[in-house]
Amino acid sequence: MRALVAAHRGDRGALLPILHRIQAEFGYVDSDVVPVLAAELNISRADVHGVVTFYSDFRSEPAGRTVLKLCRAEACQSVGAEQLVAHAERVLGIKTGQTTPDGSVTLEQVFCLGNCALGPAGQVNDRVRGRLSPARLESLLKGAASR
Repeated sequence: MRALVAAHRGDRGALLPILHRIQAEFGYVDSDVVPVLAAELNISRADVHGVVTFYSDFRSEPAGRTVLKLCRAEACQSVGAEQLVAHAERVLGIKTGQTTPDGSVTLEQVFCLGNCALGPAGQVNDRVRGRLSPARLESLLKGAASR
């Protein structure tokens, strides 16, 4: 982690790129790195913690092997997003923001994937999908699990 800090030390606004690199490398931003980053960048722990908790893309614990993001913005809501989220929560046995006990799926909400014309939209790992139905969602999750 100190090598990541060193690579960005002279950058203006170095915290965000460092946090992105930490998450890319480790899968999440462990709370143990907050005081180290604060000391290395000469900023407060509260500043680091505030950035990590403000941006929803940063995780404070590892995500599941499959990350399912479901859009809950207005365009997707108008074509069934809320019912799709409720279905996903029932099928997975978790609430939005949680990971299944076996670590297979993390369910997250987002407020626009830019796929409004094909709502309800979702993202399975890094692939955006449109016109999701409960059956299609389950099929995508099974496909992701088999990889």
